[in-house]
Amino acid sequence: MLYWLLKYIILGPLLRLVFRPQVEGLAHVPATGPVILASNHLSFSDSIFTPLIVKRKVTFIAKAEYFTGRGLKGWLTKLFFVGSGTIPVDRSGGRAARAALDTQLQVLRAGGIAGIYPEGTRSPDGRLYRGKTGVARLALESGAPVVPMAMLNSDAIQPTGQIIPNLGRVRIRFGPPLDFSRYAGLAGDRFVERAVTDEIMYELMDLSGREYVDTYAQKAKNPPPRQPVPA
Repeated sequence: MLYWLLKYIILGPLLRLVFRPQVEGLAHVPATGPVILASNHLSFSDSIFTPLIVKRKVTFIAKAEYFTGRGLKGWLTKLFFVGSGTIPVDRSGGRAARAALDTQLQVLRAGGIAGIYPEGTRSPDGRLYRGKTGVARLALESGAPVVPMAMLNSDAIQPTGQIIPNLGRVRIRFGPPLDFSRYAGLAGDRFVERAVTDEIMYELMDLSGREYVDTYAQKAKNPPPRQPVPA
């Protein structure tokens, strides 16, 4: 209930008025049935604008720490994630990736939309980074189509580390659904999962117009320390 209140009464109308979303290809999102919405990830606000413009409920997952913060900030953060339909997942253990996958599979088996950022984290510099194969396994195990979604300028609206967004017109573009039924029964095959993931990332690169970097975003954020040059 809170999801729909925020979307249509409390926050949604104001956000639409202020940021005037410009959306291309929204008709590519099926009106019914399970769907995987795979997006590049430029800004914290991606998780605000996506539920705002997609008519159906979109369920993302996020680390459990977002739901356990203290004080006013912690309470507001939890309220936002709960209200936006986000499900907390403990990412501290070795089984965390499987737990996240199972959570999204439940959403899909119920006929819903599972939102996922294949890069696994926000881009550190606006470029598109290598996708993790969880999105492929989700597609192969569920049989759901994958709709690629490109956030075009959310990093300009709310750059990383900036709390208050800049005023501007947010732009979002959807591509046609991707069907991977030809790989039915091959979930767990790492070569197939990499091929599926790379196909999804290619579509996101094409939709977004962003430069692609064949390394993981998390690695780019935390590069190994430089070795001292011998004297």
